[in-house]
Amino acid sequence: MVLEKLSDSLKNTLQKIASSVFVDEKLINELVKDIQRALLQADVNVSLVFDLTKGIKDRIKNEETPGGLTKKEHLINIVYDELVSFLGKEGHKIEVTQKPFKIMLVGLFGSGKTTTTGKLARFFTKRGNKVALVGLDVHRPAAMDQLEQVANNAKVPYFIDKKEKDPIKIWRKSKDEYDNFDVLLIDTAGRDALSSELIEEIENVTDEIKPDEKLLVISADIGQTAQTQAEQFHKSCAITGVVATKMDGTAKAGGALSACAVTGAPIKFIGVGERIDDLETFNPPGFVSRLLGMGDLEALLEKAKGAISEEEAEDMGKKFLKGDFNLIDLYEQMEAMKKMGPLNKLVEMVPGFSQFKLPKEALNVQQGKLEKWKFIMQSMTKDELERPDEVISTGRIDRIASGSGIGAKEVRELIKQYRQSKKMVKMMKGSGDVNKMMQKFSGQVPKGM
Repeated sequence: MVLEKLSDSLKNTLQKIASSVFVDEKLINELVKDIQRALLQADVNVSLVFDLTKGIKDRIKNEETPGGLTKKEHLINIVYDELVSFLGKEGHKIEVTQKPFKIMLVGLFGSGKTTTTGKLARFFTKRGNKVALVGLDVHRPAAMDQLEQVANNAKVPYFIDKKEKDPIKIWRKSKDEYDNFDVLLIDTAGRDALSSELIEEIENVTDEIKPDEKLLVISADIGQTAQTQAEQFHKSCAITGVVATKMDGTAKAGGALSACAVTGAPIKFIGVGERIDDLETFNPPGFVSRLLGMGDLEALLEKAKGAISEEEAEDMGKKFLKGDFNLIDLYEQMEAMKKMGPLNKLVEMVPGFSQFKLPKEALNVQQGKLEKWKFIMQSMTKDELERPDEVISTGRIDRIASGSGIGAKEVRELIKQYRQSKKMVKMMKGSGDVNKMMQKFSGQVPKGM
């Protein structure tokens, strides 16, 4: 989970509110201190933290509790609203409005710019766009080779010239072919500082290309320094948004997120891992909801696009929620979810799931294990596949293990996984709809969730 420590701290704060008998000044002061501590540990700027918590405290003291809400519910709504506002309010999605839609990436050395170009290629391709990459980094050794590799990994065409040292000439060389694409992703040269030379080159390239979007790629591990970079690039290059990379392995990500949010250059994407699919649109309401343990259905639906068809999703959902799926259905579900990314990242997007103490083995099914399960299932009879709980005995487990060439221990592991999934579904069914599932956590749901 991105900002896992911050998320755990905020969830503990909500638990404290939920378990309290009264909402009094003592509780409010504890709440404010807990939030301050959590944000400071996430490397958020001290003055920003105090501005945020002052806003929370003022609203709690001055606002009347709306009808239909308890004081505790209203308190959590305020925390949610202020955190969303703190991270930039509404999201800023990129809409492809013309052909070709040109997105130029700028940034400093080591920010993950070229890698992000490939992730963006996969992102837009999965949404039905015809994408191509253009390599204009003529300074860094092997930059063109890396872009070529990234393009091949994303399975999209690319335009480069390994000998030419003028980025504008490279751009003009293939200009007649650009109209064949919906989205052009343009990788430019990075620098070790925002020098006048860099500014001049970016300005010249920008004048020539006239990009529809200019995205600054910033590594989240630089923390609060992101604010200086974003402000300088915004002032010099008129960037239209920020991509924050390396969001998954740094305690400083909170500093980068909040710093960019106050510069006027909105964060449009966040990189949440090393895989080519580990890129998400940044949506503050959903992101805060995930931090608070209440899921992010919009991000989950975004992940599903291009991974499975609507028909598959609908059929899978019906069987899953009815609780009548069998071993074959389980395998198909795991295969479909694997296309969407690691299970441990997906479940945090499902409302209420972070409150269930799911076993780690239920979230870390690797390809090798799925392949073994496939062999095990191929050694089962139709009756065993459709009614595993009723018909698979110890004797049958030994026979299935022998027939598949897989150990009896792994056959039992498959059955255990199946039963855990059935148990999880029962928990969901017992929780009612999504809102009730979230209410089971604390009795409150933020507005608009």
